Amino acid sequence: MTVTKGKSTTEKPSIKDKSSVKKPAKTAKSGKAKQVKPDELDTNSAVNQSTLEVVGSNHDCDPCETLAATFKRQIHGALCRDEHAINDMYSALASTVKNQLLNQWRETRLKDNQYQQKQVAYLSLEFLMGRSLGNALLSLDLTKETHEALAEYAADLESLQEAELDAGLGNGGLGRLAACFLDSCASLDLSVVGYGIRYEYGMFKQKLVDGYQVEQPDRWLREGNPWEVRMANHAITVPFFGHTETYVDPSGDRHYVWVDTQDVQAIPHDMPVPGFRNGRINTLRLWKAEATDDFDLAEFNDGDYTEAVARKNLAEQITMVLYPNDASENGKELRLRQQYFLSSASLQDILQRYTAVYGADFSQFSQRNVMQLNDTHPSIAVPELMRLLMDSYGLGWDEAWQVTTESMAYTNHTLLPEALERWPVRMLGNMLPRILDIIYEINARYLEHVAHHWPGDTHKLASMSIIEEGAHPHVRMAYLAIVASFSVNGVAGLHTQLLKQGLFKDFYSLWPHKFNNKTNGVTPRRWLVHCNPRLTQLINRRLGESWLTDLTQLTALNAFTDDKTFVKQWQQVKYDNKVELAKLVLDECEVAFDPNMMFDVQVKRIHEYKRQLLNILHVIHLYQRILSGDTKDLQPRCVLIGGKAAPGYAMAKQIIKLANNVAHMVNSDPIVSPYLRFAFLPNYNVSAMEKICPGTDLSEQISTAGKEASGTGNMKFMMNGAMTIGTFDGANIEMLEEVGEENFILFGLRADEVSELKSHYNPHDFIQQSPALANVINMLKSGHFNLVEPGIFDSIIAAIEDPFDQWMIAADFEAYKQAQEKVSLAYADQQGWTQMSIRNTASSGRFSSDNTISAYRDDIWLAKQ
Repeated sequence: MTVTKGKSTTEKPSIKDKSSVKKPAKTAKSGKAKQVKPDELDTNSAVNQSTLEVVGSNHDCDPCETLAATFKRQIHGALCRDEHAINDMYSALASTVKNQLLNQWRETRLKDNQYQQKQVAYLSLEFLMGRSLGNALLSLDLTKETHEALAEYAADLESLQEAELDAGLGNGGLGRLAACFLDSCASLDLSVVGYGIRYEYGMFKQKLVDGYQVEQPDRWLREGNPWEVRMANHAITVPFFGHTETYVDPSGDRHYVWVDTQDVQAIPHDMPVPGFRNGRINTLRLWKAEATDDFDLAEFNDGDYTEAVARKNLAEQITMVLYPNDASENGKELRLRQQYFLSSASLQDILQRYTAVYGADFSQFSQRNVMQLNDTHPSIAVPELMRLLMDSYGLGWDEAWQVTTESMAYTNHTLLPEALERWPVRMLGNMLPRILDIIYEINARYLEHVAHHWPGDTHKLASMSIIEEGAHPHVRMAYLAIVASFSVNGVAGLHTQLLKQGLFKDFYSLWPHKFNNKTNGVTPRRWLVHCNPRLTQLINRRLGESWLTDLTQLTALNAFTDDKTFVKQWQQVKYDNKVELAKLVLDECEVAFDPNMMFDVQVKRIHEYKRQLLNILHVIHLYQRILSGDTKDLQPRCVLIGGKAAPGYAMAKQIIKLANNVAHMVNSDPIVSPYLRFAFLPNYNVSAMEKICPGTDLSEQISTAGKEASGTGNMKFMMNGAMTIGTFDGANIEMLEEVGEENFILFGLRADEVSELKSHYNPHDFIQQSPALANVINMLKSGHFNLVEPGIFDSIIAAIEDPFDQWMIAADFEAYKQAQEKVSLAYADQQGWTQMSIRNTASSGRFSSDNTISAYRDDIWLAKQ
């Protein structure tokens, strides 16, 4: 129950026309609602009326109309002029393509609202979708028809695709993985709704000024979003602040009331997620925060203009920016509000859909629904579901807990303890008082279970408690997710093993049945078929097209590694893709990459554990070799690094600065440029990766062993025929298993060796043992790369020489250098290199997200509990 401004209102499902919903009859004995079977669903109900609203502003168009006819209508009717800019034509084409999928979108919703199969809600704070047009055309098999329709206007499809802005709904691998999963869910005909936030601004647009990262607003919505449908009639109210009151009813039962709340409206904006040519169109539902009232007219009329709109501004801040900088208290508070806003709105939406069919009978809920929590961010959904079930739907604690624990599943994506969500109890108590009450109750009951398992072990109780006690107590959100979930999965074999043996060892001892592995994957539709049409056509000529939905069929490519014609065709495809990548680098970095040189690429979020620094040190080593005349067996290479550093991550931003300063010295020296060129690509995003991975020869996957959960960029490069140089970490291990050691350049310490070395690590020993590393360090100390900026890289040098450097840069440098020498020798044999490239693509089938989602479906979502 929510009380706002002294008024008491009960939170009930917001149904547009309650009279149209078949209400369940209650039995006199049990008081439980009679179950309504799916085939008894009233298709005129409010929930199913939402399927009609999918049409949105296109309701006057006939979805059966040809694409060319609809496009012509959009061009001449909607735009009302004869000459059109590229952006206008893109908007018209996007609206046209969306119109083509409306019927299938409606049919999918009607079917799913009848619960013909189990409903999966995928809760994620990020969905890095990239551009939608090309993916939609591919999925609907409309590419050829679109080319024909555009011919009349002398427009080319590629230019229109370039006009679309990347959807700014994510940052790195977590969000891109979520997007791949949605694609696979739809392509496998699974009923899955993605729930996220409609950020007004993306992470940020990265500019480079004097080599430094400068963050600028990513206004990805400045031209609007033609793919979304605003569903204003399905708004959800989300409460914040206030306090909790209790009362005892005549039956002696205690009830809790959350009063004096500051409410925010969550407005859903739906985006279609088309399956691959199978008729299913799933939904990505994105929530936008709006005030319950635009502004206080009385205050405005009294002249208090700032306060009049304060409530509106405060509400809209929630969905304004992806990942606000949480270095400040205000930033932390805003991130917590985002996480609760997403969880509450999504759960209320799920419960509304369920009760429209089954009424107040929640005995079927976990059989009909599962909520997959993508990392720890949405774990506050656990106490929120308990609150809704108890306070809004009248369930007792035990029944609500059973529903919650049978329907929540948690995916962990990190081995870094500092990356796990922890919220101050003080902040939670102020912002979400009822939620904190429930968390304390969950913890008390759970610790009783722990005490039975380890009697008398107070240390165990303290270390496993959801509440981290101390002068400033915190709530450990990952622990909360584990306690309440029936499934806890890692995202690569080593990652899951390390979770069970290290980070969550005690939880695994308590509940071994909960833990399982689901190695990540990427969708081959975007990351091979769409982004690499040349290679796709070559494969199709040899294998046909059935591999598009079964990537394991690519193993048949191994039969062609000795086919000289096929090998030459493969080389030509790679060369042509490198020409396109070189154009991107020239346009964005003003550095000329030569397609005849090896393209050595590392693009990902900038973080110390991903070790872009190790890569830069190797570039300096190559630079020194060339200047000294030591070019024997040195294959000319172009090195590309790209990625964003979190705004508050000072060391990551220094690494970007170092990369740019080194690149300047490398590229400005005519002695060096025939052998080595180096660029840092600004504002790396999905669309850039679609050009990068087809043109890459060598993929850098060089994280400190035991730190990378999985990685998905490694899979995209492998799928497109790149060789990998990498550590025994994350999904690299499984890639190595698939392709074989002879087709993978492995180096570095193993995770157990890293762990063992920590206690006595002395980087100076490794520097002394490696003359190459000593020379690199000396050049850095000399200020060669910062002649007019003295001392700016001192913190990086200190980090390398620090005995507490957990990233082991010095320890792995020599092994990395030797591995790179093997790369040069291998690349010199172009026939052999191309054969290894073919084998990498042939072995990538295991890493299709279709395989990953099939495992989620069979082992988690549809598994009997």
